[in-house]
Order: sequence, then structure tokens, then C-alpha cells
Amino acid sequence: MNPVIDPKALVKTSHVNLNHLQTQLRAQARSSGSGVVFQRALTQAQQSGTGGNSTSILGPQTASVSVQSGDTLSGIVRQFMAASGKNIGQTESMRLAQEVARSNNLANANLIYPGQRINLSALQQALNGPAADTQANLALPKPANPNPAQTGVAATAQVQLEARGNVSANPVLEKTLDRAVTKGFIPAHEKQAVMDKILQMSKEHKFKPDDFARLTLMESDGMNPRSTNNRCHGIIQFCDGPDRGAASAGFGQNPRAILGHSVLQQLDMVGKYFDDTGLKNFGPAGLDDLYLTVLTPAARNETRPDANLNIAGPQAPYLHVNRDTKAPITRASILQGLHQNANDRLGLKAENGQTPAAARAQAIRVSAYQSNNEIR
Repeated sequence: MNPVIDPKALVKTSHVNLNHLQTQLRAQARSSGSGVVFQRALTQAQQSGTGGNSTSILGPQTASVSVQSGDTLSGIVRQFMAASGKNIGQTESMRLAQEVARSNNLANANLIYPGQRINLSALQQALNGPAADTQANLALPKPANPNPAQTGVAATAQVQLEARGNVSANPVLEKTLDRAVTKGFIPAHEKQAVMDKILQMSKEHKFKPDDFARLTLMESDGMNPRSTNNRCHGIIQFCDGPDRGAASAGFGQNPRAILGHSVLQQLDMVGKYFDDTGLKNFGPAGLDDLYLTVLTPAARNETRPDANLNIAGPQAPYLHVNRDTKAPITRASILQGLHQNANDRLGLKAENGQTPAAARAQAIRVSAYQSNNEIR
């Protein structure tokens, strides 16, 4: 058996001691029983560097990489995370690829070019983990044997401290709640309680608070508890019918009764629905999995970013490829659509600093470029 060791998959341009690279390549060669493959890979690695500076294994010390032919952004993310000791699935790699794209001002995470330099600093936060950062910043004491009766109080206190001490950590959620208060969706005196509940729910079900805000901006204009299309109701549009959201929330017989409940009350229903649909099993859940949990949970089984999703009924143009309601809905189009919808509703610039109008124009140009390439 002669497994192929692809030096391009193992190494990316940086500075490192060559002995470290030799040690890792030798270990792989011993495990495969192929000294020839090791020598070939080592020779190519040596040729790519000069003097004591050669190439480094893609990992946490790699500040940036140069795109090679055949690379994808999600593939680069998976290599980086694996080399850093953290294996991730395709959904998480897609989510992180979107973050890397935004930090590099890339309009399309699926469109990178050989020779392009990609900064990977956005992946450091994923390695460190937001929970670790929060705990370090808050420095909340942890008794050796906590009193179970105090556990709920302590958890609530931690969430409140996080929300009040670092409101900029969740800017989309903060702006969505401010807008909801202005529109009369949430009483001003309940805003902090709503924030606390969303933060606590995000920790339990392993999603980003800002992503929940983006979800509600699409489903209910940003947490309007009285939003309805006559079949689905409330802040995440609990739908009628057996085994649907309304039934999970306990309103299977009278779904419209959900409209009489406040945002705080509906958030309790959302938590139960997330339990019933197993959202935490997808954690950390990206925006696409979070939204599909609400829209069509069965569609989460299709993890390819550009595959057509089996989603019934007319949906918002934002969710379709190129906003064409005759075109399919994919994970990639959901991610792009939810971000753009949030930017438009909140009057924000896109993550790369563009205005919503400029972002739409850029998306059209990218789409045209991709279409031309496909024709060729």
C-alpha cells in the first residue's frame, strides 16, 4: 500500500524549523510503511523554502496561507483546525469559512483564486472558544461543590453580567432588540430579560446569539410576537399541523393562540422546540443549521453547501440562489440571504464595509462571473 502524501495539503507558506516538518513527515511515513513517499514529500517541502525558513504545517501559528490550485476555503479551514487538534464537520467548516471570508472582505466564500493570500486570524477565536473567553473575562468564582439550588441563579447572573458588561459582543442581537422595542414588539422594561434568555438559550443549544437575531429578522421582522401568515405564528413562525412547531410548543389544537403570548413567553416555546428537534446535537450550530431547524428540520441531513434543499412552499426571495424564487434554495444561499436580510432591515453595512446596495451589486457581479465560468 502506497498512500499519497500531498505536500500542498500538508504545508503552507510560513516560517518554521525544518526539523519539526521532518519529524511529522517521518511519523506519517512510518505509519504507512512508505519511506519513498516520505522522501518525495520532504524533498518538495525543502525545495519550497530557503535557508532555515521553510514551510510550516498548517496550524494555529499560521497567520495566513497562499491559495493553491484545487483549494477551497472550507478545505483550508478543515486543514487548519485538524492541524490544531480540533476535527470539525462540514457544517462547521462552512460556517467558519464564511467568517474567514468576511474577515478577508471576500464577497463569496466559494470563490478564491490560486495565489490569493488568506488571513486566518478569524479561526483563532474558534480554537480558543467563546465560552473560555467569557469565563476568563467574567472571572466568576466556582465553588468546589456548588449548591444545586444556587446553580440556576449563578447561571442567570453570569448571562446578565455577560450581556451588560459586553453588549458589543452581539451587535446584531443588540440592534435587533433595540429595533423591536422601537416597533413595540418588546416592552422596554423587558429588553434585558429577553437578551438574557436568548444568551442562556444560545449556550444551551450551542448557537450564536447574533444568528438567532438574523433568524427572527427573516421569520418575524425581528421578534414580532404577533407575526403570522395564517398558518405559522410568532417570533420563529410556529406552524400548525402534527409534529410541527405549534404542536411542540403545546399549541397543536389552537396555533393562533401563540399570538397572544409575549416574546419572553414565546422564547420558552422556542427552547422546547429546539429540544424536540435536537438542535444541540448539531452544535456548535451554524446559522444554516439553526435556520433549517426552524424552516425544515429534515433538510439538515443535506450538508453540501450548494446542493438543492428539499424545502416546500413559497419562500422569501432572500433564501433562493440569486434571490430568484424559481431557483433552488441551498445552504450557501441561506447563509448569504440571512446576512443580507439582516443588514437591510437593520440598515447596516455588509461585513466587508459595503452598503446593502453595493453588496447587492457585488453579488450580481460575482453571480455573472460564475455563470460565465460555467459556460466555458
